[in-house]
Amino acid sequence: MAETSTLHRALDGQQYILLTTFRKTGVGVPTPVWFALDGERMYVLTGPKAGKVKRIRHNDKVQFAPCTFNGKVRGPALNGVARILPTEERQKAIDALNKKYGLIKRLLDLFERHLDKRIYLEIKPAPGE
Repeated sequence: MAETSTLHRALDGQQYILLTTFRKTGVGVPTPVWFALDGERMYVLTGPKAGKVKRIRHNDKVQFAPCTFNGKVRGPALNGVARILPTEERQKAIDALNKKYGLIKRLLDLFERHLDKRIYLEIKPAPGE
């Protein structure tokens, strides 16, 4: 039997993570977000003008923990590394989020005017996590 990874043990069955990105000063900025697991990585969807996008461009180190929709932490935080997916790599993220959130995500997509401007993040656990 394959061993369950730390990522899956921490996040299986969860709907939200508290994603903390870091300002240039080192101050963390936590935000509850939807996510979808795909092997040893997860995907997050956000808007192009979101502060987390700017912060990840300057510092790819992040922390994440399972949480409620309003950010109440429900488990231990893990360290990770985030990157902004280029357009040609977004389909796996789109598919994973659509599969996890189903009809709710597709309904939100119907009301989004600029689907092509969305930003998809790929987050992997930091080495040793």
